[in-house]
Amino acid sequence: MALGKFKEQSLNKRFQKELKKVPESRTPIAKEIHSVAILTNQEIFNEVDIVHEIKHQIDSIRTVQIYCYRNFKKSDEKSYKHFTEKDFDWGGKIKDSSLDSFLDNPFDLLIGYFDQKHLYLEYAALKSQATFKVGLAKVNDRIYDLVVAEKPVNIQVFIDVLKKYLSLLNKI
Repeated sequence: MALGKFKEQSLNKRFQKELKKVPESRTPIAKEIHSVAILTNQEIFNEVDIVHEIKHQIDSIRTVQIYCYRNFKKSDEKSYKHFTEKDFDWGGKIKDSSLDSFLDNPFDLLIGYFDQKHLYLEYAALKSQATFKVGLAKVNDRIYDLVVAEKPVNIQVFIDVLKKYLSLLNKI
């Protein structure tokens, strides 16, 4: 078995352990949303301009930051908008300071904009210090406070549903 698989198994054990600490139900804080963090993968990042759509569709948003997972390639330049499996160590500690800073930032809203199970994205969403977390269905409902059943390519429908629920929760 390759060393990458051992690292992934180790991180998965850490993820499952930390996921058990998440309470079954959480009461959302009635704080208005001004800052948004988005976690996604390279494919969705290339297909959908989610940052532009969020900024233009939700009026109260002041800042939107995105971090995108991509597979590690030596030829890729280091970017403050991307992270790879190499940015995590065996114990689940984040080695990249910009990713660590992104996850430690207490954003008002985190959007996990990926629709397939992905250990590194799920772990990053779990580690995020955002006060309210929204994600797409079929990933891992325990991480998020609100789950939207929509495909990532349908950004307009996703934002409409998001706006509806955020306004019901007095967040926008």
